[in-house]
Amino acid sequence: MSAVWGRAEQQDFRSRVRGTLLGGAVGDALGAGVGPLTLEEIRAAHGPDAVTDFVPAHGARGTVTAATQLTLFTVDGLIRAQVRRDTGAWHPPTDVHRAHLRWAATQHAWGPDERREDNGWLAGQEWLYDRRGPTRECLGGFGDDIMGTLDRPKYPAAHDAAALTRSAPFGLLVGWEPQLVFQLAVECAAHTHGHPTALLSAGAFAVVVHGLARGETLDGSVQHALGLLADRPGHEPVTEALRRALGAVRRGIPGPALIESLGVTDSAEEVLAVAVYCALVAEDVRHGLRLAVNHGGPSAATGALCGAMLGAMHGETALPPAWLAELEGRATLLEIADDFAMEMTQGPALHSPATAAPGWLARYPR
Repeated sequence: MSAVWGRAEQQDFRSRVRGTLLGGAVGDALGAGVGPLTLEEIRAAHGPDAVTDFVPAHGARGTVTAATQLTLFTVDGLIRAQVRRDTGAWHPPTDVHRAHLRWAATQHAWGPDERREDNGWLAGQEWLYDRRGPTRECLGGFGDDIMGTLDRPKYPAAHDAAALTRSAPFGLLVGWEPQLVFQLAVECAAHTHGHPTALLSAGAFAVVVHGLARGETLDGSVQHALGLLADRPGHEPVTEALRRALGAVRRGIPGPALIESLGVTDSAEEVLAVAVYCALVAEDVRHGLRLAVNHGGPSAATGALCGAMLGAMHGETALPPAWLAELEGRATLLEIADDFAMEMTQGPALHSPATAAPGWLARYPR
């Protein structure tokens, strides 16, 4: 991407940011009601075609899980990092960690704390104050102010997909080099997950989204992620999982059996492999997401990752309108997507070391 953004470039980028966040949320919501079920149980409950539309979860249709909640706060943290750069403070992992601490407050409080002037606008969204199946590692990792690092990660044995599913926004830093995107995603995963499989899956996924947001092919983006993985200690399970996903494309008609051969557990590399495969073979977004949630694995996680990749690839207008119309939190997702796109393309017009738009600093306090 060029340093100076033309109007067409800005519009394309905004569409891909919207597509990534909305697509991830749609996939999350589509799988939310069937996550704990086997394929046979899904078919018994919803018919031989399994899930073809939203099914009730958390008391309603179209509701999202903690994965989407955390993704929203990842975006909030990345915007704050850009704004705080004016002060000379530049450490994005810290800003993302602080944002996730604000998410943790939503899991315990009844509603927004209007006395907290540094909360910004996202923490004021009342619909976020609801527990949607957060993992023990996320609740515990963000349960105090101590930030996990690569040297001293929180939960060093944790290798589930909860850090992975909040990592799509790192890929939207299209002005960064891929290796820096990879490193930031890995460092932020260490806030709650310390196992190399969890860390490197998050980094690889961020790089895949990064390539797609820059207009590259999915296959090429996965190959780039494989190249960055190669020198990382402990990369073998993630590398092998991604290679299996690429190889599965040539193994016949996509279906649940082939998908489940890539993995049915919530281990990060298996969730990533299933999502990548479903995105690779998708005829369109609807087809890809139905594949991504109709299997015996963690459907919300694989749906969220697949939706984010397809949204980054095709932009928001490729997403099924009927699903968007029913999606919980759509207004919030659109608002923060547009704020992110505006910050990344027109940040100097909003703030500088000497001055800033007061409304922007009220939304994203330094």
